Amino acid sequence: MDTTVVNTGTEGKTWGGGNEPLKASYGKMMMWFFIVSDALTFSGFLAAYGFSRFKFIDYWPIADEVFTHVPFLHGQELPMIYVAFMTFILIMSSVTMVLAVDAGHHMNKAKVTLYMFLTIIGGVIFVGSQAWEWATFIKGDYGAIETKGGNILQLVDTDGHRVALRDVALIEHKERTTHERKNGIWFVDETELPAYTVDEVINGVVANENVLVRTQLLNEEGHKTVLSREESIKELKNNGAVIVEGANLQHNEYGSPLFADFFFFITGFHGFHVLSGVVLNIIIFFNVIIGTYERRKSYEMVEKVGLYWHFVDLVWVFVFTFFYLV
Repeated sequence: MDTTVVNTGTEGKTWGGGNEPLKASYGKMMMWFFIVSDALTFSGFLAAYGFSRFKFIDYWPIADEVFTHVPFLHGQELPMIYVAFMTFILIMSSVTMVLAVDAGHHMNKAKVTLYMFLTIIGGVIFVGSQAWEWATFIKGDYGAIETKGGNILQLVDTDGHRVALRDVALIEHKERTTHERKNGIWFVDETELPAYTVDEVINGVVANENVLVRTQLLNEEGHKTVLSREESIKELKNNGAVIVEGANLQHNEYGSPLFADFFFFITGFHGFHVLSGVVLNIIIFFNVIIGTYERRKSYEMVEKVGLYWHFVDLVWVFVFTFFYLV
């Protein structure tokens, strides 16, 4: 039987198959597939954060009161300044990556080397800054008292400024034991013994007329509710259960523990992406130095890792908006 192959003319079309659909190599297409799938993952995480936030909108921590620290400037509250600096550094690293890709298109090894190096430095600064922010968030600043119902009570002065528990507590210097479920409050496990007890803090508040209690409930102006003097002492005596310092996956001195859970998970997941990008950039950087891509007569690998780096930067813009600005 005579078999005739009919040429439909699709080989030259964009989606007609061949080795380079859309004029993109296999490696670039696979990078785009990865970026799309990863974008869906981050979208799911941020959507879950958004739903949780608006479900507990009356109790959610205020970012301007949480992220106020700047390295080497202890004791000063500068809301969002360091986070804005981190964001600027990451965006500028994306600019240097664009310049590196453009230099690769022109087969300019010296400029590719320079801009890749600057991109790596930007990524290292961002990862280091995020690690410092985590450490500061975990350590805490002022401390708070968690009620039996899981709410957070913070101390403030009559002007509304935060007051540290350690500066108020009247320490009695008596022997204490760590709470365990079997011998203490049934729902509390203390991994580390606080420097003071709830009773010592309460006694300090009673002795200091300028100290009030601020709850995590937001009022109509979007500020946390400050109780009167009588209400403050009553709330502490009736509901004060455990000292909270800093934030972890179970407790959060700034408010809802769910906020800390999302913060650690989403920023940690993004930080892992940035760290992975830095490692990839370092590998590509050394390949540029030894002339690997000069011999191939193509810097496409720089362009592929650049796609990943731009994606990481773009994701941070959304994370920054959700966690710090909204």
